Amino acid sequence: MRYRELGRTGLRVSEIGFGGEWMDGTPEETRAVVDAAEAAGVNILDCWMPDPTRRSNLGDALLGLRERWVIQGHLGSTWQSEQYVRTRDLAQVRPAFEDLLARFHTDYVDLGMIHYVDKPSEFLELMDDSPFIGYVRELRAAGTVRHVGLSTHNPEVARMAVESPEIEMILFSVNPAFDMMPATDDLDAYFDERGEQAATDGMRPERAELYALAEETGTGITVMKGYMGGRLFDAVQSPFGVALTPIQCLHYALTRPAVASVMVGFGEPAHVAEAVAYESATDAEKDYASVLAGAPRHAYVGQCTYCGHCAPCPKGIDIAAVNKFFDLATSYDEVPDSLREHYRALGATAAECIACRACEGRCPFGVHVAECMAAAAELFGC
Repeated sequence: MRYRELGRTGLRVSEIGFGGEWMDGTPEETRAVVDAAEAAGVNILDCWMPDPTRRSNLGDALLGLRERWVIQGHLGSTWQSEQYVRTRDLAQVRPAFEDLLARFHTDYVDLGMIHYVDKPSEFLELMDDSPFIGYVRELRAAGTVRHVGLSTHNPEVARMAVESPEIEMILFSVNPAFDMMPATDDLDAYFDERGEQAATDGMRPERAELYALAEETGTGITVMKGYMGGRLFDAVQSPFGVALTPIQCLHYALTRPAVASVMVGFGEPAHVAEAVAYESATDAEKDYASVLAGAPRHAYVGQCTYCGHCAPCPKGIDIAAVNKFFDLATSYDEVPDSLREHYRALGATAAECIACRACEGRCPFGVHVAECMAAAAELFGC
């Protein structure tokens, strides 16, 4: 298992994370999944589910292992009248969070998530000295919440969170289909004909800018919906009209700037094995780019997706990394010094490109690499 820094939190988390949403089996079945994840080196768990049974089963399975796990626990996800209710009412939020701690046999969560904010107006209301954010700050000051995060599907809200000094990381929906969808708080739009249309419109600039800003501010990203609810595995349901594999979906998410871990829904040990196979997968198995390039519906032509097909470069340039830093830099009026230093640390820079264009013949999306290298060399000055 490979581990990544989660933004500026100082936490190192496994690339493959455990999304507990689908873990609704018996205590024995839950323990089998936790044991499989533990053996594979998975060390981060997202628990937004408020129902007592799943909380208790997961908490009991982690008993004695607490210090080895990073727990992403949500504030605002409650259980009322035997059903999930998202709320900001502290009369419900407090006992629900205290219940989470009790059922996980712990007195803190590593990541205290402001649960599911998908409207900019709601974000502004919450952060404007609301009782809810007051409670979050209280927990942070007491060490009951070690780091403050926020979950959202909306890139506008995600950007607001990334720009807030109080939010250290976000749980955000990332996959190649969602990256083409305009900002919306209507989740159904991602899965109907609107999502299919978006697949022909190209990468949304606000999402590319979000990843760039998160990288620059040190705001870590953990990923939800990496498989698009499994729809990307089915050519009929996929907005691209072609099926991807779990490994390809994971590789896409993990090649976005600032992404540290993908929360995968584990319901049985086989799901763990399927996801952690990514850690030993070949480049061919990770190759989402060739699949998307041949899809009947896609708009990635001319866009670098950092897939690495262009390698190897005879001058040793990491072309995908150069393009990523260039895309990050162009989100600013002036290139940040920190970004410039990261670029220079690559060793071989864009200025060493000899425009042989061998890489361009290997690019599945027809990117004019030599022109990109010239532009990067001019921007960074080397």
